[in-house]
Amino acid sequence: MQCRMGCGACCIAPSISSPIPGMPAGKAAGERCVQLDSDNLCRLFGQPQRPDVCAQFDASEDVCGEHREQALWLLTELEKATG
Repeated sequence: MQCRMGCGACCIAPSISSPIPGMPAGKAAGERCVQLDSDNLCRLFGQPQRPDVCAQFDASEDVCGEHREQALWLLTELEKATG
């Protein structure tokens, strides 16, 4: 599965404990990453500054579902279960 352009769910729903440029302490679950632009595209995609946890994320139907709203729900539920 390929990432849906403009989804951004993985940049909002989960917490990220590693530093992100502009967010040195990482981000809380549900907080929008500062690197997510107004079109929900990552400004760091493909850049060496992109955190490893972000680069290692693979889109899959079990976490991304069939549409953006489902991805936000699935990733939020996963965060609750593991956070």
